[in-house]
Amino acid sequence: MRADWPAAGDTVLRVDGGMTASDVTMQFLADILNAPVDRPTVMETTALGAAYLAGRKAGVCPDLAGFAARWQCERRFTPRMDAQTRARKWAGWQDAVRRTRTSGG
Repeated sequence: MRADWPAAGDTVLRVDGGMTASDVTMQFLADILNAPVDRPTVMETTALGAAYLAGRKAGVCPDLAGFAARWQCERRFTPRMDAQTRARKWAGWQDAVRRTRTSGG
């Protein structure tokens, strides 16, 4: 993700979907990315966005600014992992992916 997000600076990653219900997963994501992760009060924001677009077409939903204003952060996960641990875990992940790709399975 960092490769797709190199100039993130102080940017916060906003997440959605079923996996976001896991505090452990969200904390690990913040730790491994070394960036804050915001979990919304409505965890299925992609589905909500699709419903919003249908509502806009039907003329029953607010304008984009009104819709965006309804987004609320339920919890922010901030990085706590030290750089050495992060590097070790990232190297382990890369090694596991490499071995999986070369295993012939």
